[in-house]
Amino acid sequence: MDQQILHSIGWFYPEIILVLTLCVIILADIIIKRDKMIGGRILLGGLILSGVAILFQVGVNESVFFDLVAVDAFAVFMKLVIIVAAIFVVLFSMNSAELSSYRSRIGEFYMMLSGMVLGMLLMVGATNVLLMYLAFEVTSISSYVLVGFTKKSGRSSESSMKYIIYGAVSSGIMLYGLTLLIGITGATDIYGINETLNAGISQPTMFNLSIAMILVGMGFKVAVVPFHFWAPDIYEGAPFSIAAILAVASKIAAFGLLIRFFSVSFGAVETAGGGIWEMLFTDQIPWDLIIGIMAALAMIVGNLTALMQDNIKRMLAYSSIAHAGYILMGVVIFSEQGVSSILVYLFIYLFMNLGAFYTAMLFSDSVHTESIEGYKGLGHRAPLEGISMTIFLVSLTGLPPTGGFIAKLYIFGAAVNAGWIWLVAIAGITTVISLYYYIRVARNLFLFKPEPNSEKLTFNLKSKLILGSLLVPTLFLGVYFTPLIEFAKQSITILGLN
Repeated sequence: MDQQILHSIGWFYPEIILVLTLCVIILADIIIKRDKMIGGRILLGGLILSGVAILFQVGVNESVFFDLVAVDAFAVFMKLVIIVAAIFVVLFSMNSAELSSYRSRIGEFYMMLSGMVLGMLLMVGATNVLLMYLAFEVTSISSYVLVGFTKKSGRSSESSMKYIIYGAVSSGIMLYGLTLLIGITGATDIYGINETLNAGISQPTMFNLSIAMILVGMGFKVAVVPFHFWAPDIYEGAPFSIAAILAVASKIAAFGLLIRFFSVSFGAVETAGGGIWEMLFTDQIPWDLIIGIMAALAMIVGNLTALMQDNIKRMLAYSSIAHAGYILMGVVIFSEQGVSSILVYLFIYLFMNLGAFYTAMLFSDSVHTESIEGYKGLGHRAPLEGISMTIFLVSLTGLPPTGGFIAKLYIFGAAVNAGWIWLVAIAGITTVISLYYYIRVARNLFLFKPEPNSEKLTFNLKSKLILGSLLVPTLFLGVYFTPLIEFAKQSITILGLN
């Protein structure tokens, strides 16, 4: 037993580093009074060290802590994407004028942010449903606090309260679903659940009820229709950096949890490639069609509602709902091509969506507006930032030669190959609709003259380096994407999909 624990600790260094980072941030906040921003630098260093530790796990296939956590290619891919997103969010936060007025409490901010990242890493590696739920809650509780961090703002406090209420209800429903599943199968680890279900589902009605409840919790986390209602208000009230991590890293972690949970728990042994939906077709309930309808509704509702938004945060919130629908297409397919297309999409989505949020934050800090109408002429006053925002929005639309085009092309192609033509048609139509509200931002930036006597907006070198670090991958992945696709395919071989 001691040997097993020691062996497990050896593969748990990324998470251990984050726990130690959290502790150091707390101590530094108490001891070092003069430099309140030190928490951000400590967290940044901890994330980099954790990322390096994850790189040492490439090629590993281990189950640690008595089958509670998997260390495999899929976990490595998802953890790396989460760490990269978290690094950018820390850089955003350290450069945010909005957060600079809370310097006396900023150590608490980075402490909660490190806890949130730790929860997300556990979400994508957990193979026990109880640990999955605990990781889910660690992530959620940290995010509740972070959303309301700027408590001088009534909007922030209101958003935090709404998020807590909505999150508690969805988490409770998910917990009931997991409890039912454990009761039906008599197992808490997903491998044991799979073994029991392959022997026969004794209570199909209760089983389907548990699946429905679990989907409610996961649907809330990825903000997919009809569980999306929280996202616009919470994104609008939260600081830009927290809205960004909710839109990107939190969504990545939730999809990672969903993919592992479904592919392992519900893979039919007798069916080549796992047969996820064959296992779930009890009582003739077509779960793939239900999730397909959810994906279609997310695309339609997200894009149509985004057309009516003037606040940039709310527009990006509805945009992220629509993108959750596009990503969910890969879950509907649940083949090797479908799941690998999800990983490719998430990786590219990281750069283009964080880029849009970061540029919006820079504009908000400089001209003190989140209104899209207030962007008129800003492209002339800040050409680099205006062009960057336009490129990020073009990528979010899915136009060449950006990474967003490759992301959508790959996932649309997977859906066509799987025969989901109607879903691809809806995705194509809604993509055209999205072009209008994305281009509206670019139009305001460049097709209107700035007000007379308006000064040029200047941003420091650090801001431009962060912007460039997001812009280059967004463009580069539009022309050179083969290694990413191959990496994604290799990362899901452990799931046994065809």
